[in-house]
Amino acid sequence: MTAVAATDDIGASELLALYEQMAVIRRTEKAAHDLFLAGLVKGTTHLAAGHEAVAVGASAALRPDDYVFATYRGHHHAIARGATPEECLAELMSKATGICKAKGGSMHLTKASAGMLGSYAIVGAHLPLAAGAAWSAKLRGSGQVAVAFFGDGATNIGAFHEALNIAAVWSLPVLFICENNLYMEYTPIGSVTPVPNPAADRAPAYAIPAEVIDGNDVVVVAAATARAVQRARSGQGPTVIEARTYRHFGHSRTDPATYRPAEEVQEWMERDPLDIARARLATLGVPVEDAVRADDRAAQVVAEAVAAARAAPAPDPADAFTDVWADGGSQWRT
Repeated sequence: MTAVAATDDIGASELLALYEQMAVIRRTEKAAHDLFLAGLVKGTTHLAAGHEAVAVGASAALRPDDYVFATYRGHHHAIARGATPEECLAELMSKATGICKAKGGSMHLTKASAGMLGSYAIVGAHLPLAAGAAWSAKLRGSGQVAVAFFGDGATNIGAFHEALNIAAVWSLPVLFICENNLYMEYTPIGSVTPVPNPAADRAPAYAIPAEVIDGNDVVVVAAATARAVQRARSGQGPTVIEARTYRHFGHSRTDPATYRPAEEVQEWMERDPLDIARARLATLGVPVEDAVRADDRAAQVVAEAVAAARAAPAPDPADAFTDVWADGGSQWRT
């Protein structure tokens, strides 16, 4: 896909493609939910339904060789970077065809060939890793950019501040994109943070430019990311983007999310990223039938992915000893 421009101008065909990608992610998340309830997903899951515009919009502004680091809520980022629903669902179901051969599960989706350098279960742990990847790119003069996606809760973790500090000092080509869904697991971020925008309001302390955006509008996310990428590639250093969004499910599959006010949930559900994209498509003159066909294609892709993942074999225990070192082996070196 051609990278978007650093403005809100976007063509109808490109927006339709972004919409279809979001529809695939939404249906994959629903499939993960259903498979979990059926007892076919091992371990827990942290669904990203409602966050699709952040992943799809940001990825649309990146090059194929750029680096992405995500949180345990990272299904959408993996798929936005090129992972298939089949390999993601197979991983959740501990199948041999999983993206990590059943060794990662829901919280550790990795596809290095697509620049998806992992999702991380430790809150904030990947932010310094993204800074390190950006440092590598700067030293090599590759023009690559690293992007770290993280939740609002990570802004109260020391690694957030350490990563921003070193990124600013070394003027690293790294983007810090906060998916602010208002809650740190079950705690409202506003009840434990003294500033209204936990990521963006702290960026000035490190002389890093910041922007607060509508994280449910894929066009807005793409444009903001493109602007930040342009800065990073031109040697102007890091940017913090705080994307306001909302999760449609609880924190994890054990969380009914009853702590969220009903009126708040209703307000955000009425701002569904897919609905916003459909409204933009209509404004661009795209027939409703085109969006319907995109939805149908997404449904078919995910239905086939579910069937394939369910039919896939269990992993070979010998695979546990592969991919441990860079050379693929597992023996300690001397």
